[in-house]
Amino acid sequence: MIFEMRTYLLKPGTVPQAEEAFAAALPGRVKLSRLAGFWRTEVGTLNQIIHIWPYKDVNERDRIRAEAVDKKVWPPKIADFILEMESKILHPAPFSPHFEPGEHGSLYEFRTYTYGPGAIPKVIEEWTPRIKERTSVSPLVFAGFTDIGALNQWVHVWAYRNMGERERLRAQAMKSPNWPPPRHPSVSRQQSTFAVPAAFSPLR
Repeated sequence: MIFEMRTYLLKPGTVPQAEEAFAAALPGRVKLSRLAGFWRTEVGTLNQIIHIWPYKDVNERDRIRAEAVDKKVWPPKIADFILEMESKILHPAPFSPHFEPGEHGSLYEFRTYTYGPGAIPKVIEEWTPRIKERTSVSPLVFAGFTDIGALNQWVHVWAYRNMGERERLRAQAMKSPNWPPPRHPSVSRQQSTFAVPAAFSPLR
């Protein structure tokens, strides 16, 4: 599978209207393929919405997106609110969940690490024997790497009930000698964004 992660920067004050428009258009769109989740940012770059769509492959993505436009069920009427748009195609790591629907809490942390070329296989190798112990502390929603868009990025998404729980559980996880995995020497950037799911998000 692949996962398209779309991040839109909106004009300040327009996130509630954009969320409403998205919700209004969504019933027609999800008849064609499922929405994995929809969030608005609370910490990090503000006034962003994040929505993630699973597909079998890029060909299915292109076909479904064209069909949605042809049937006039998509995109939602939010063009007047958008300042910037970004799309990434992500491949899941072998151990990764696939953004399955569920209720995990009101706070999702999107962590993005940027590496040098060729480093991602080593990152997966280091994470694989450690992830079972880490996810016994709090759920991993997804972990994978970019294939289209900004390259050499490792994206992992974690769910928490709130920021207090996040701090407590991360401290608990780091008591283990197995976490975090060894830092690859080519890592050049680490970014963390906290986002809140919409009421209609399958992940919330």
